[in-house]
Amino acid sequence: MKQIIQDLKNGDTILEEVPAPLVKPGQVLIQTTRSLVSLGTERMLVEFGKANFLQKAKQQPDKVKEVINKVKTDGLQPTINAVFNKLGQPLPLGYCNVGQVIAVGKGVEEFTVGDRVASNGHHAEYVSVPKNLVSKIPDNVSDDEAAFTVIGAIGLQGIRLANPTFGETIVVVGLGLIGLITAQLLRANGCQVIGFDFDSTKIALAKSFGIDAVNPGEGIDQVSYVNNATNGVGADAVIITASNKSNEIISQSAKMSRKRGRIVLVGVIGLDISRADFFEKELTFQVSCSYGPGRYDEAYEQKGQDYPLPYVRWTEKRNFEAILQAISTKSIQVEPLITERVPLEDYLHIYGDMVGSKSIASILVYTEKSGEPLRSVEISSHKIFPSKGTVGIIGAGNFTSAMILPCLKKTPAGLKFISSSGGLSGTTLAKKFGILRSTTDNALILQDKDVDLVMVTTRHNAHARMVVEVLKSGKHVFVEKPLALNQEELDQVLNAYTESGKTVSVGFNRRFAPLAMQMKKALGSGNSPMNITATMNAGFIPANVWVHDMEVGGGRIIGEACHFIDLITYLAGSKVKAVCMNAMGTSPEENTDNATILLKYENGTNAVINYFANGSKAYSKERVEVFHQDRTLILDNWRKLKGYGFKNFNSASSSQDKGHQNQFNLLVDAIQKGGEQIITMDELVNTTKASFAAIESLKKGQWVEVL
Repeated sequence: MKQIIQDLKNGDTILEEVPAPLVKPGQVLIQTTRSLVSLGTERMLVEFGKANFLQKAKQQPDKVKEVINKVKTDGLQPTINAVFNKLGQPLPLGYCNVGQVIAVGKGVEEFTVGDRVASNGHHAEYVSVPKNLVSKIPDNVSDDEAAFTVIGAIGLQGIRLANPTFGETIVVVGLGLIGLITAQLLRANGCQVIGFDFDSTKIALAKSFGIDAVNPGEGIDQVSYVNNATNGVGADAVIITASNKSNEIISQSAKMSRKRGRIVLVGVIGLDISRADFFEKELTFQVSCSYGPGRYDEAYEQKGQDYPLPYVRWTEKRNFEAILQAISTKSIQVEPLITERVPLEDYLHIYGDMVGSKSIASILVYTEKSGEPLRSVEISSHKIFPSKGTVGIIGAGNFTSAMILPCLKKTPAGLKFISSSGGLSGTTLAKKFGILRSTTDNALILQDKDVDLVMVTTRHNAHARMVVEVLKSGKHVFVEKPLALNQEELDQVLNAYTESGKTVSVGFNRRFAPLAMQMKKALGSGNSPMNITATMNAGFIPANVWVHDMEVGGGRIIGEACHFIDLITYLAGSKVKAVCMNAMGTSPEENTDNATILLKYENGTNAVINYFANGSKAYSKERVEVFHQDRTLILDNWRKLKGYGFKNFNSASSSQDKGHQNQFNLLVDAIQKGGEQIITMDELVNTTKASFAAIESLKKGQWVEVL
């Protein structure tokens, strides 16, 4: 299928050929007929892409601080690699999509194949969209009209926050696409509407809708105009839909407001607010968040958990439905807003000069297609011959892009497939790293006779299931940590492993780091006990990020602290027999990322893992201390290793190397030449069970044996 993307490195807008997505559970697969280009939002993205690195940095000062902190802790080269990796990920454009449902995912009951729907899908011929971001289109609403659903919901949410009542005077600053719809909705709500814009075409269009529209460029003072129109009272509310970096807009909005008036920001403006303006009138100011309640809430959007209507009357989906109803009843007119209709293939007619465009609404028209969409696209022309070491990758996220693929390219492995859920990220990486095919259908990888090794780099909740599927297909599997999120999943993996005769590898890379291997060598091969302390200054991750979701990410102990359990197991040369975990706070909970884990090993080793999320980013992220037979080793952030009391070792240093390259070198070599797993299955299982035991210990408040 074809999809419009934005290259953030050079600013090019591209019509990319990518595999069509499979419908996901809780989603509907839509074949697009129309999509609307939001010139304001998309223009900003295009301009950002075309900016040079210095200009990009000036636009995102917070990101610059993050980069500086990363340089201090990780070094210059890893930071540069991370920045370029981020900029190398293209951005899918568009969020106003209309089409026909061609497939319905598991758990979706309100849609059927053949329904005409509006959604926030991208500019793509096929999109898979969660059900709470999709609404049915009334029969008397055309596809062109329905394309305004999402953009209309943005304006409607701003109105709901302003809470206008019949007869109030509301000012709309900026009569672009959202502003013109907002003004019409306010008129339908019984409000007196004053609109400001510097474009005479938009002023004329607004007047045709009955809006009192004014062009300040003609010498009219906006504050005086509003005061005169309201007999000196001022506007009851101001809704700002403009896009302008000036602070003048917020200042004028305050001055034209009545005492205790409301100001709602829908657009993007400078926000250097004068305290005096707001203090004297007791004004309220609020920023509107996109389409309405539910936006950016993963439980609502991705998991389909609706907010109860009696308590949250207007969610983003119900706002979509309200806009469609307003179009259906002719309460608002959107046809006059359409400046042009352009075939998808001629997209550059719109995107070629967005800065100078005078268009209000541009509609992309899609060619009707029949038959099943293609879910695999050939990217590279080079041939991969059947041989051990041919790899298929499932998952195309940041870690795959930044670490796994650069490492694999330095091995003799042949890269035949990469699979991603939406098709775009996989296609981008396939082009960058010379992978033969990009797909959205994992079954194509599992059925391919050339593929010896499948690498699973998806979100954590898919790891165990995918490992089982790969093993049952008769292939070796590498899975990023964790191996499983619970005992039931682990049992399923073990059963499949026993029956398959294939190997399982988990991304516990720390033990393969050069400095970790040097530590092991210095400590010797004896089985005597030692004391080990490992501290991970993990950093704060917001609570709404998926890694904290116990059903999806498993929490940071199971999902990340397992790295250190494996590392200590490697250094101690023994397996964990009991675990006790204590977390910051007064009440034991299932999930935490501020905890101390105590580990007892079979050979008498005692270990402590401090996994903290509340430390300074300026401090080393990872530190390991080993005390053994009157000797001490101190590893600092995988860059420096210091030894005390050793006869033949004093210190060592390296660039920050956490063992990823060594891990993949050994893995590919083992697959090609045969031999044992790079980490024994006993140790993989023991580490996984130890992470489960840590959570159980937190709940029970006692030591838990690892059986």
